Amino acid sequence: MSKTRKAAGQPPIDMIDSEAEQLAGLALSVARRFPAVSALLLRETERARLHSAASISPDTVTMGATVEFLDDSNGTKRTVTLVYPSEADIAQGRISILTPVGAALIGLRTGQSILWPDRFLTVLGVRRTASGGSAEPAFAPA
Repeated sequence: MSKTRKAAGQPPIDMIDSEAEQLAGLALSVARRFPAVSALLLRETERARLHSAASISPDTVTMGATVEFLDDSNGTKRTVTLVYPSEADIAQGRISILTPVGAALIGLRTGQSILWPDRFLTVLGVRRTASGGSAEPAFAPA
């Protein structure tokens, strides 16, 4: 493993305060069915720096954000929209926050990488919509 990957580990993350509260509740509600993802998501909500929706950086992955990322475990770039479980549809590119990738991406900013738990992900760009805290233009450059 490279020095870059080791250094990436758990980068600082930011979340919208109301989303962090909702996500913690969601994680607790599914702890029996999805114990691993529940624990990972709870850990992320606990360590996040919290912001209002109006003050969070526009290049931060929030719920409803469309994210372009690199999955270094297989070298593929993917673009997905991070959603709550009831809105998930992998064919439409909408992944649930209750997936390992979804839980890994929340709170990251463009250019950040995370080692999570069996893969290394790097956020290449973020586009947010009204459901993601604010309307933003095309992907922010890495």
